[in-house]
Amino acid sequence: MSKTISAGRTPTIRIDSINGDLSLVGWEGDDILLKADDDDLIVSQDGDQVQISCDDLSMRVPKSASVFIQKINGDTSIRGVTGMIELTEISGDLSMRDVNHVTIETVHADFNLRGAKGSLSIRKADSDVSIRDVDGSVTLDSVSDDLALRDVRGSIHANVGEDVVMYINPQPGNTYKVNAGDDILLVMPPRSNATLTLSADDIDVEWDGVENEEDATSRVIVLGDGSAQITLSAGGDIRVSNRSDAGESAEDFGNFAGMGMDWSGFGERISRRVEQATERAQRKIEAANRRIEQKVRDAERRGRGKAALEIGRWNWNFSSKGVPVPPKQPVSDEERLAILKMLQEKKITSEEAEKLLSALEGGS
Repeated sequence: MSKTISAGRTPTIRIDSINGDLSLVGWEGDDILLKADDDDLIVSQDGDQVQISCDDLSMRVPKSASVFIQKINGDTSIRGVTGMIELTEISGDLSMRDVNHVTIETVHADFNLRGAKGSLSIRKADSDVSIRDVDGSVTLDSVSDDLALRDVRGSIHANVGEDVVMYINPQPGNTYKVNAGDDILLVMPPRSNATLTLSADDIDVEWDGVENEEDATSRVIVLGDGSAQITLSAGGDIRVSNRSDAGESAEDFGNFAGMGMDWSGFGERISRRVEQATERAQRKIEAANRRIEQKVRDAERRGRGKAALEIGRWNWNFSSKGVPVPPKQPVSDEERLAILKMLQEKKITSEEAEKLLSALEGGS
């Protein structure tokens, strides 16, 4: 069912509860367009005040609308809304893009924000958080898992349970205070002006003119005029760098490749290398299989009842049981990838994959 509501260019929309998913897009029109199941949709209106509840909901609203959401049980996507946005509880993933000021009480799954003209405040995030391109400040009272930040132009205050990766250009007068349960990677431009107060198990600073201090667990470092204040505390290690390719080490800092962050092409390079390694391993296995099949045919023609063949690390004993001899070396990552790829493409069954891996590792 589709429903159109006229409530002006700056309506206030209150969503009491959505049992399923919500998709909300700001547009240039003056009307609110709703798409939902007619049996579940409940709408009330008082002038520019609109109240909604239903199961799954897709809606378009005037860009300047203000949105207040109480409870979403599924995933939520919000894009292109420049009015105030306040969310109380989101049970699924939350994705936001091209918004303004955002306040969130609790998001239980992954949170991704790209593009905010105002500030962002989250009281509690129970999973990974990815934030990019924010003009205002970012305040994260509690992030349970990993945090990725890039191009935040306001101040930052965050408490994070695990790893943090930060790409920032520190601004004079701003404060950046981050506490992490594990590691922190901070990347800044070479001419940054900041005072760094660092505390960690190990501190590694890749910066011209700054000497590393062996075994130091706390340091104060002044870069340029020191006009921005950066305070980092990590339960693990802190690494500070001005290298643009520092994000290539993001695999050491949680699941950022899966969080939609563009660490200078890091995710694409890793995916491409995995794909290339898989293809190489597949070609090697196919060539080895062809050689094995040829040698088996040669042995059969010579009338031998059984044959023992050794081709590279592939040492096969073609006895009546047909059980491979344990290999001479541990199974390689390329061979594992090839087996998984064949399983994914349904060239072999899961049982066959387990037997092949067991055989390669010297199992029975």
